[in-house]
Amino acid sequence: MFYYSLKRRLIGKPLKSTQLSEQRLNKTKALAILSSDALSSVAYGPEQILIVLMTIGMAAFWYSIPIAAGVVILLAIIILSYRQIIYAYPHGGGAYMVSKENLGMNPGLIAGGSLFIDYILTVAVSVSAGTDAITSAIPALYDYRVYLAVGLVFLLTVLNLRGLNESASILAYPVYLFIFAVFIMIAAGLYHIAAGDVSPAAHSPMGAPVTGITLFLLLRAFASGSSALTGVEAISNAIPNFKHPEPVNAAKTLSYMGILLALLFSGIVFISYYYGAAPALKETVVSQVAAEIFARGGFYYFIQGTTALILVLAANTGYSAFPLLAVNLTNDQFLPRMFRMRGDRLGYSNGIIFLGVTASILIIAFQVHTEHLIPLYAVGVFIPFTLAQAGMMRKWLKEKPGGWRSKLAINTAGAIICFIVMMMFFLTKFQQVWPVLIFLPIVIWVFHQIRKHYIAVGEQLKITKETEALPPDGNVIIVPVSGITRVVDNSLKYARSLSPDRLIAVYVAFEKEDIKAFEKKWESWQPDVKLVTLYSPYRSIIQPLNKFINIVEKKAREANFQVTVIFPQFIPKKGWHNFLHNQSSFMIRANLLYRKNLIITIVPYHLMK
Repeated sequence: MFYYSLKRRLIGKPLKSTQLSEQRLNKTKALAILSSDALSSVAYGPEQILIVLMTIGMAAFWYSIPIAAGVVILLAIIILSYRQIIYAYPHGGGAYMVSKENLGMNPGLIAGGSLFIDYILTVAVSVSAGTDAITSAIPALYDYRVYLAVGLVFLLTVLNLRGLNESASILAYPVYLFIFAVFIMIAAGLYHIAAGDVSPAAHSPMGAPVTGITLFLLLRAFASGSSALTGVEAISNAIPNFKHPEPVNAAKTLSYMGILLALLFSGIVFISYYYGAAPALKETVVSQVAAEIFARGGFYYFIQGTTALILVLAANTGYSAFPLLAVNLTNDQFLPRMFRMRGDRLGYSNGIIFLGVTASILIIAFQVHTEHLIPLYAVGVFIPFTLAQAGMMRKWLKEKPGGWRSKLAINTAGAIICFIVMMMFFLTKFQQVWPVLIFLPIVIWVFHQIRKHYIAVGEQLKITKETEALPPDGNVIIVPVSGITRVVDNSLKYARSLSPDRLIAVYVAFEKEDIKAFEKKWESWQPDVKLVTLYSPYRSIIQPLNKFINIVEKKAREANFQVTVIFPQFIPKKGWHNFLHNQSSFMIRANLLYRKNLIITIVPYHLMK
């Protein structure tokens, strides 16, 4: 009772499945929660360029301007490419679907696995960067940054469990406040630069020769600055979250995000160069520039506050896109079916909880050291970027639709640049990105093992020859069924042996369309067995089934007859014991204990013959 009360307070009352359309996002809300990751990267992307250039000296900082221009060009190419992906794959899936359908299953899994890891890193990096911004403004909190970061992940997890629309309504305000604050800071900085208020001694002259500069170092700085492009692909993964027409709204939102990201990123790079801001351990570049422009007054803290908020809330891009990626992988049997289940508030709650827990583990492991996470995070983005571009290239070459040559040119340029950036991360930051070479193969191996498990289970559950019935007895029987499988077939035969004329099969459906489809299949398979279908608008198996059993059990008391509820149970011949397959029946059985007129029977079907 306490758990249920706490859950209702934290998450809210359950929503009906028919309310799903109300949870879809308009462009304003979608821009806030799906672009917050990309937009927030302007708070650390420019700094990553300066960190590399600083190895030569502050005299090399003027190179940040042309490097930023190159990043903006790459951004434009990626935006154009992902607009094509949105229209070509309007049901979502992004790089995973593109790579799987055009390059093959394993390239698809590399893209999907990279994004799977990357969305976990999105939460970890965003919250870590937000914690950095908070501790920059309030140094007294620096020693408690790990606890602060984990607490923020918990709050974001709860917020997302409350539903997509509600979380978007809350998160939109800090995102747009951040955009407003940074534009004000850039405008104020440009005004002071134009007015001659910034000392020329604060920065090196544009075009001044720098000793030790090399093409390799510039490419390294370009790759580091490209970390600002993380999160761009999230919109293509989350197309189903948009209001109708989904692809049109998603494409427009992607364009708006690209324009905002280009303006904010280039603006921060420009004023950071003119003000001579340099990377420091306990203060971010944005904090230094804001302090120079506004001093440490009210507007400085407003900028730091909104920066901290969007850096933390940028994690919501992961919370929005990761569950949908998990659903696509689940549909192909590469993840457990638990990721496809909608929670009380119509979100994919298992995916949300999994994301929160794994991100917290990463934060604790890396001790909120954002600079250690960003390269790992960025390389995980550019792997699917490269594969998505290559996949679209093959699609245009194979299908050759109208205007395919220009589309091919865009994707070819994008594939080449993204591949170069990806390789630069491996060449220059191998000590920080090597875990990808370990974790990604492990994740892909796990995907294959899960698929093998489901294929093996499917083979074992196929209905084949008739088997002999068990010895007869008499009773009124209720058999909860979830599909047409050998386990159900075995249980029905056992139930018939007990009471062939008083047998009821019960099926719980989450969608009304599923009821008609299942009734049709049942009629052709078991026409002599009465089927009761229960519609569960709140996606609960336990409550409607428990209610139905209570009604039958009450009639049993009144008429003085016995009721037996048979729960089929399956343990695979090989592979894992899938507890998730049996958790609902376990919880129902727990609710039905100690009933005077009710007998609970478990029919194990191990298929060990």
